[in-house]
Order: sequence, then structure tokens, then C-alpha cells
Amino acid sequence: MRVDGRDISVTGSLLQPLTRRTNEILRVVLSAAFLAVVITSSLITRNDWVALERSVSEIIGVLTPTQSNLVYLAYGVAILALPFVILVQLVIGRHWTLLAAYAAAGVLAVLALSISGRGIAAPQWHFDLRDRLDTQLSQFLDDPRWIALLAAVLTVSGPWLSRRLRRYWWALLLAFVPIHLVVSAVVPARSLLGLAVGWFVGALVVWVVGTPALEVPLDGAVRALTRRGFVVSALAVIRPPGPGPLVLAATGPETTAVVELYGPNQRSGGALSQLWRKFRLRTDETAPLQASMRRVVEHRALMAIAIDDLGLSNISSVTVSALDRGWTLYARKPARGTPLSAHAAPVADVWQALHTLHRGQIAHGDLCRDEITVHDGQVQFGGFDNAEYGATDAQLQSDIAQLLVTTSAMYDPASAVSAAIDAFGRETVLTASRRLTKTAVPARIRDSVTDAKAVIAAAREQVQHQTGADKITTETITRFTRVQLIQLVLLVALVYVAYPFISTVPAFFDELGNANWWWALLGLAVSALRYLGAAGALWACADGLVRFRHLAIMQVANTFAATTTPAGVGGLALSTRVLQKGGLSTMRATAAVALQQSVQVMVHVLLLILFTAIAGTSANLQHFVPSATVLYLVAGVALGVVGGFLAVPNLRRWLASAVRPKLQEVKTDLWELSREPKRLGLIVLGAAGTTLGSALALWASIEAFGGDTSFVTVTVVTMIGGTLASAAPTPGGVGAVEAALIGGLAAFGVPAAVAVPSVLLYRVLTCWLPVFVGWPVMRWLTRNDMI
Repeated sequence: MRVDGRDISVTGSLLQPLTRRTNEILRVVLSAAFLAVVITSSLITRNDWVALERSVSEIIGVLTPTQSNLVYLAYGVAILALPFVILVQLVIGRHWTLLAAYAAAGVLAVLALSISGRGIAAPQWHFDLRDRLDTQLSQFLDDPRWIALLAAVLTVSGPWLSRRLRRYWWALLLAFVPIHLVVSAVVPARSLLGLAVGWFVGALVVWVVGTPALEVPLDGAVRALTRRGFVVSALAVIRPPGPGPLVLAATGPETTAVVELYGPNQRSGGALSQLWRKFRLRTDETAPLQASMRRVVEHRALMAIAIDDLGLSNISSVTVSALDRGWTLYARKPARGTPLSAHAAPVADVWQALHTLHRGQIAHGDLCRDEITVHDGQVQFGGFDNAEYGATDAQLQSDIAQLLVTTSAMYDPASAVSAAIDAFGRETVLTASRRLTKTAVPARIRDSVTDAKAVIAAAREQVQHQTGADKITTETITRFTRVQLIQLVLLVALVYVAYPFISTVPAFFDELGNANWWWALLGLAVSALRYLGAAGALWACADGLVRFRHLAIMQVANTFAATTTPAGVGGLALSTRVLQKGGLSTMRATAAVALQQSVQVMVHVLLLILFTAIAGTSANLQHFVPSATVLYLVAGVALGVVGGFLAVPNLRRWLASAVRPKLQEVKTDLWELSREPKRLGLIVLGAAGTTLGSALALWASIEAFGGDTSFVTVTVVTMIGGTLASAAPTPGGVGAVEAALIGGLAAFGVPAAVAVPSVLLYRVLTCWLPVFVGWPVMRWLTRNDMI
């Protein structure tokens, strides 16, 4: 490379990889939204557009047909040459591998507007303007397919072109709007459609193939270094461009420097990351937003200068400069010293260095081992991407927590915590240790140590031990916690599942006036058997290691969690969590819940067979039996799923590695359970009590409205409704349960005037009342650290 008469050698690859950056994704989203708006507005206001176009054509028709053709001739020559000029530029620039994207965008844009009901043809919805545009060139330029082609190839080739050329080409393309006004051939809907389709196709092609390599302005970087008195004689690539900057080693007559070049496509990701942090973290947890990549680089350079004044920086800034085509240069001296290790410096020196940094009201923000070095016995820091001058207390506490993790992994937790207390004091370290959580410790710190979870736990334990604290409360650093998100989802789901019920409330309340409330109260009382039975079965499955009282209370909250989540997964998760908090390991708690569910299913099936046999064959059960078509369809889908799992290697491995061991565990637990008759009997009784409690509640509800049916019949209907509830995709089986119960009661001869209000009352007693009571109960369990 020759710059200002000097030959400078460059070694290494400067070609940037094809990547799908954030701005490409945003372009696709914006172009799709613009296309949707154009199509929607054109369909909705089609007649108005036609009338408007005709009226504008009559008002602004100032040119004669001959003049219109001359204007179109001048514009047509330029617009016809545009794609070929771009093509020649790409060929001259030797972008061979990316010419396919250029061609694909043009072809797709033309085809998208050429497809009609009769095949591929020109669109027919525009006006016949032969009275004003009677030449072949003018008619060709008026075709929206040509506008779409130009917009597509301009979008695709934009990253290869300079900013000035891009502006010129887009201005030339958009000139068709004033041209149409001058010649009085206004067709805005057609023109906007072509522009929207072309932009969307081009954006989609760029996103699929990735952003092409941009030319690196090395000559500008060399000149910027020369202005600072650093004469470059050679450049060598240290790290190729990619997610981070392009890093080069610049060699001068007497010294070397590290040159970091940040491309223009790195801005959007940084901006989105900052916005996400602002949205997710509390105000005092984040630094001020940076307006551009240049401001981010300048901030890093200034922080290096400020920390170097304290004698704690292992780098020295050389220059920051804005280069052509949106690039930013940051040059610095190479990092001094050797990487920190247990033998390079005592752990106390590391903490004293951080204490000195904090006395200057500076937070580092990235205290992983790679950013700490030792030079002439002095601990120094590097990086400074997340450093902040005038840091808040939260940022300073985050530094202490990060260094606790790093030094605990490099030395040992006891010595790391002891050195931290010597440097900062007991109360400061105790306060900062509240941030020793997965959420508060940044991912880059966790990734820099081995087994970060164990290291964080060991550091917290040592802080608690050495400070004498009874308990370290977790610091909330986010605007919303995971528990709050789960609760919000559950509340939304609750509103969703309650909506169908709300529509039937007026008619239901009209029927309540004729109900026998003593039977309703009896139904509410016997429905409690479900909670006692489920709690007893789970208590026996957990070997009595968790208090029965807590499990019984949990069953009320379990109704809320199970009803507001599809397939009741929330209830299973809540049960497992309560057992974990009760002292069981994760594996043991999961096994206990799986064992209870397995016994529950078997008892449910056995009771269903038993009561169906007792009910006899006189009842009409066709309401419960699907049609032959549905059965064949279900069987075909099931066979297809089984075949897919057997044919795909990854699915077979998943069955062998994940599903089979769990089934084996349940089988082993059931076998061991069969050797303990008392425990097995308690679990079976609990499972039976859960099923029979629901049946008793429905039977009492039917009696409340004057129904006359046997308990055996109600039990069969209840169990079939429960089976449908577990298979229905809606949370709590809303809709499916009500329909199954009403249809089942009708099949056994219960009048609809009795069946409908009875089922609604039953659902109120066993579903909706427990759901609304379960919400505060779950919050009580949360406050008492039981879930």
C-alpha cells in the first residue's frame, strides 16, 4: 500500500466476513412494514386513489405529449443506464462472489410484480396513458416492475458503494415522482408499490447473503497516526474483523502501536444493546447512552487517560479519529505487563489497586482476568469498554462483586474475601456481595471462570462466614424480575381463560336464584378432598420429608398455576419447587412429582374402568366416542410422530438420552413402591381422593339444581371430563371440560336446564374460586421463601 509517497507493507486478511448484522434485520422489518402499509392503503382507498390521480392529472397537465416524451427521453437515458453503471462498478471492484445477490434481487423484484392469474405477465391495473406517453421508452419506464428492479439492485449494492454515490442513485430513482407530475401521468399507488416491493426484495436478499465486505480505509488510518507523530512503516492484522473491531499492529521507526478500526455496521448492535440494558436494568445500573460508535470509542480513550493518571492503566491512548465511510480509529500503546495469575501478584495487591481506582470515583465494569495485568509489581487494568467516570454506588458495588468472582476463581474464596474486607471494609463487601448472583454478575465475567455457579456460591458463603451475616439478601438490579414476568404471564393467561366464562355469567346468576345453597356448600366442602388427597399422595411420594401442611396449602396455589398454563405444566413446576425448598434435591423432587403423576394416571384409568362397568351398558356414551375419521386421523398422526422419532437420528438420541432414563426412574420407583404396602396405599388413596372429590363436587352441584342422577354416573362423566381437560390445548381445559361434562350428563339423561347451571357451579367451586384464592396464596408462599 502506498500512502503519500511512502510504501507501507500490510500483512493479513482485511476481508470482513459476510454477517447478518442488526441493521440488515431492521431494514427487512421496515421494508416489510412499508410494503404492508402500501398494499393495505391501496386496497382500502382504491377508489379514492383513482379519483385523485385523475383529478391531479387534469390539473397539472402542463406539458404537451411531445414535451412529455422529451422529458421522459432525458430521464429514461439516465434511469436505463443506472443498473448497468452499478454493475460495471461491481465488476471493476472485483466483487465476484456478490454479483449473484445483485442479479437475484433484480430477477425476484421483476417476478414479484409479473405474476398474475394468467401466469407471468405485466400488471394490468395502471392507466392507459398512450395519449400522453406514446413512445416505447416512456411506457417501459412507467412500468412498476422497472422501479422495483432499480430499488432492489440499489438496496443490494448500497453497502458496496460510497455514501455519495448511494445518494445520487437514490435521488435519480426517486425522481420519477416529480417526472410523473411534470408529464401529468400520476400513478402513486403503482409507483409506491414498485418501490416498496423492490426495497423489500433487496433488503431480504442482503439479509440472506449477509453484509458484504467493506473497504477498510487504511490510508486514512496511516495519515491520522502521522498527524500524531507516529510514522507507520508496516501494518499487520492481529485479529480479523468480525463481531469486534479490526485490530492491527502498527510498526514505526522506534515503537509499535495497536490500531483498532470500528466499521459503520457495528453501531446498530451497540445501540440496541444499550437500549436493552436501559429497558431491563434499573437507572443506576447503566451508563449514559452513547449516540454513536465514535462517542463509544472516545469514551474508552478518555477513560484510559483518566485511569493512566492514577498509574493503574496498562495501556496509553495514542489517538482517536473519524475516517472515511463511517469508520472510527482508536490507536493505543500495547498492553504492559503479564497476565494476572496467583504467582504474579498477591491477592491483596489486586484489591488495593481496585480500592485506589474507586477512590478516584471510577468503575471498571469488566474485571475479568484478561483485563488485569502485573507490570513491575504493580497491578494494572485494561479494557475500559464499560468503565465509567463519576460512577454510581451501584456500579462500584458491581466492580467488587466481579472481582470477588475473579479472585475467588484464581486464588481461593477465603483469601479473596479476606483481602476484599481489608481493602474496603466489612460493610462495603457485605453490601456488594448481594450482587453475587447470575443476574448481577455479567456474562463475560461468568464465562471467564470455570464453573461460575460454584465460584459465585463459594464467594457468597465466604462473605457470610467472614462478615458474620445471618443471611445475604439478593440485590434486585433489574426493573422486572423473572418471578414478576411469570406472574404477569399467568395473569394474562387467567384473563384469557376466564373470558369464555364471563360471557355466561348473566344467565348463570339467573339460575342461582333457584339453587339449593346447602348442596352448593356441601359441594364446596367435598371439593377440599382434592387438595387433601393430592397433598397426601405427594407427601408419601416424598417419603414424608416435607411438611404435609405446606403441601396442602401449596395445592390451593397449584390450582392457579395449573389452570393458567396449558397442560398444567405450571402446577408441576410449582410442586417441584416446593419440594426443593422443603429440602429435597432437584432430582429427588422431580422424581417424587413424576411418581405422583404416574400413580394418579393409573388410578384414574382404573377408576374409570370400574365405574364404567358399574354404570352398565344402558347409557348412551356416543357423545364421548369420536368419529371414525377422527380416530383414523389421530392414529395416522401418532404413527407419523413415532416414525419421525425413529427416522431422525437426533430424535432417537433424545429419546435414548433424555426420555428413556426418566421412564426407567419412574419404573424403578414404582417397583420399590410396590414393596411398601402402607406407602403405596396412602398414595393410591390420595390419588383416588383427588378424583372422587371432583365427582362428589359435581354430584352436589347437580343436586343443588334439583337433578336426580346416581353418583356412579357423575363419577364417569367427571373422569371423562378430566381426561379431556388434560388433553385440551387451552389452559385449564376451558371450553373442552364444560362441553364434555354437559354432553356427558345429557347422555345419561340429565336435562340441559339442570346440566348447564350444574356444570357452571361445579367449575366455580373447583376451578374459579380456587384460582382466585390461589393467587394470594402463591404470593404468600413466595414471601415465606417456600417457592
